[in-house]
Amino acid sequence: MRLRGHVSQLGALTPSQEPALLRAQQLCSGGLPDGYMPSRVHVVRLAEATQDLIAAVQAHDVAPAKSVQRRRWWKPPINVLRGTVFALALACVVLAASVPRT
Repeated sequence: MRLRGHVSQLGALTPSQEPALLRAQQLCSGGLPDGYMPSRVHVVRLAEATQDLIAAVQAHDVAPAKSVQRRRWWKPPINVLRGTVFALALACVVLAASVPRT
């Protein structure tokens, strides 16, 4: 769960006896509740605890750690892909038409 990861990252920047940190750690240590509504309530509480941790980090003037930027591959637009497929199909038709029949 992503919020648990955020809590652990923010926990490293927060003083160990911060009440918001202790509350967030308690929420993260428990398992996910069964059922639709209880699990949604748990996620909302975890999000609120994460926001409280962010506020605590900002209140203590701790500089956030730099996140590692991953290199993202270029994703071509759909029209580029359609044009490529059309050009390949056209090349196959031209190649097939140029082969002598026996």
